[in-house]
Amino acid sequence: MWEQMMIKTTRGLFEVFVSGSGEPLCVTHLYSEFNERGNYFADMFVPSFRVYLVNLKEAGNSSKVQEEKDLSMLESVKDLEAIRKAFGLDQWSFAGHSTGGMLGLVYGTYYQESLKRLLVGGATATKEYMNHKGSIYSSLNPSNKRLKELLNIIKTSDSLEERRKAGREWTEMSLFDKSKFDEYFSKPSSGKVVPKRLAYFSYQELPSFDIRADLPEIKIPTFVYCGLHDSQCPFDFSREIHSLIPHSKLYVFEKSNHNPFLEEEETFHRMVTEFTSFQQGGN
Repeated sequence: MWEQMMIKTTRGLFEVFVSGSGEPLCVTHLYSEFNERGNYFADMFVPSFRVYLVNLKEAGNSSKVQEEKDLSMLESVKDLEAIRKAFGLDQWSFAGHSTGGMLGLVYGTYYQESLKRLLVGGATATKEYMNHKGSIYSSLNPSNKRLKELLNIIKTSDSLEERRKAGREWTEMSLFDKSKFDEYFSKPSSGKVVPKRLAYFSYQELPSFDIRADLPEIKIPTFVYCGLHDSQCPFDFSREIHSLIPHSKLYVFEKSNHNPFLEEEETFHRMVTEFTSFQQGGN
């Protein structure tokens, strides 16, 4: 179990779950809510870091937003900065997966002096992944029609069983080996969706999201990883991030879809070990 801490900052009150020892590492996701059970992704870093798993505004017991724009990536990284200062940390590293990785890229472009290292995975620096035929969120993808049906069931069905089945099928779309679903998700964890944050991302921020021009300014040690078969943010977009951040390291999981920390757990642990001492240089 992770230790719950309520942290008062200049930008509000935040619920943070802490575990592990070593260098400080911030982990969060743009629209997920965490609790004492931790999170599958964040758990991977506990053997190597003191991990701060953050509930952003509107998530868990953290403060509510005062204005809708407070849900944006930029305002969220300002909140992370306030949390870092409240903990008395001169620097910490950041690790984020999927939209957590997108948030990490924004963090790196605005406040890299606060970051010792940056790790982003299964992410993108542009909205263009929505038009990529390899993404299930694209109308060009053969699974997109079924995905929309599943999302409608999740939103509208009165049957808990139907919603669970639809949620499982949605998750299976992002696994390299669907037969291992029960094995991957057998351990209790947290990370449920915060609808208000997801809606802001989907309808307010994503339509114009493109920070590719800013990435060459990131000079801190940066690790980019992705499953080769990622069906949400296809591998092409992680490769693009790597090409734009000078001297970053690209780590490819050849037998993974969107969840390499579950699908290739041992290899992921090796990557984290490498990340702990990663310095800028090489590719």
